[in-house]
Amino acid sequence: MKSNKILSILIAAIALIGGFLFIRIFMEDAEVIETDVDVANSVVSPLIYYSTYLFYAAVIITIGLSLISLVRNPENLKKTLGGLAILGVLLLVAYFLSDSEAVYNAAGGIEEGGEEGSAVNKWVGTGIWYSVILGGIASLFFVWDLLKGLFKS
Repeated sequence: MKSNKILSILIAAIALIGGFLFIRIFMEDAEVIETDVDVANSVVSPLIYYSTYLFYAAVIITIGLSLISLVRNPENLKKTLGGLAILGVLLLVAYFLSDSEAVYNAAGGIEEGGEEGSAVNKWVGTGIWYSVILGGIASLFFVWDLLKGLFKS
């Protein structure tokens, strides 16, 4: 119960600080913010930095709690590692399916970084194939679930 109160106070403090920084922006004249870079930096930058740090904290806390949960529950750790292994195998399949041919722009010239044999080119192709493979698998599961639901009814 005590931790809930502490968490509520922490959330309220975060919200109040964010609200204060947000209201500071609206207290300034819009034309002054658009024309004076120093005023814009002094008013807008704190809110941007605050939001960025909150985002980083949320990501770190989420990953940390997930890792702690996995370590505490070895059965889930096995399932997670199995899922990651399957995703790794699918990534390898996508890598071998992709090509590294030259990428041409609308004018017929070769795009920068799109030269034949380029590593960037190969990984972009891998990303495309990986998305196609995962989308295909998701579509199959969607159709399977749909058919299973139709036959149960």
